[in-house]
Amino acid sequence: MNKLADEIRALSDAELNQQIEETQRELFNLRFRMATRQLEDTTALKKARKKLARLKTIQTERRLLAQTVQRQGQRGRQR
Repeated sequence: MNKLADEIRALSDAELNQQIEETQRELFNLRFRMATRQLEDTTALKKARKKLARLKTIQTERRLLAQTVQRQGQRGRQR
């Protein structure tokens, strides 16, 4: 696996949400700086997009896992 992804998985849900918000703000600022031609490192935009995608992917993994566990718990009660 990816070392960065493992570090992200180690975060709590609150920390993950905070990282997503920070990365979204960073991406907004980078886009703004790119539009006003103040951005020198154009790869920063790509890196921020990839980081946001990783964060959201792990958030989705957790949500789907929680749904699966909840469904399995409901099945156990029905039997």
